[in-house]
Amino acid sequence: MGAPDLYFSCDVEADGPVPGPYSMSSFGLSVAGVFDGRAFTPYPPAKHTFYAELKPISAEFVPEAAAVSGLDRERLAVEGQDPRAAMTAAGAWVRARAREAGAVPVFAAYPLGFDWMFMYWYFLRFAEAGSPFGHSRALDIKTLYAARAGAQIRDAVKSSMPRRLLSARPHTHHALDDAIEQAELLQNLMVWDGVR
Repeated sequence: MGAPDLYFSCDVEADGPVPGPYSMSSFGLSVAGVFDGRAFTPYPPAKHTFYAELKPISAEFVPEAAAVSGLDRERLAVEGQDPRAAMTAAGAWVRARAREAGAVPVFAAYPLGFDWMFMYWYFLRFAEAGSPFGHSRALDIKTLYAARAGAQIRDAVKSSMPRRLLSARPHTHHALDDAIEQAELLQNLMVWDGVR
């Protein structure tokens, strides 16, 4: 059997719907746990984390999207990290955590599409070593819930989930807070039998 998977919960805040024309404002990563194909071992989700706020890469933005995180674009333009430095550091951090665990890094998000799109694009565009997750090592927590619950994707929303699956942490739209909250949801789902 090969190396186990090490799950990294990720949350992204951005100032528009797609990367390139718009910018990723911040992202947070939290190590959620390791899965060897049989057993899942959770990690304390606030123990191993990475957070960055980034300089915008274009002048375009959607005001409503930019407002969600509460981050000021003008401040980010001055104080935010250069995307090359931030993504290179994040990639190195992911690889180091995976080496320590003797595992393969797997990206996890709820829902996957938005966060993966920004992170993968930014890793390819800016990180020196590219994506530490390859092009497809990713888990959609929304789909995981739907499969375990026997629910349609449209019903795989937190308001429909049993409360015991949800994190007690608030959803703040701060990328690191939300990555940690999401890591706890993933941990609960990995050991859930699907019984409501």
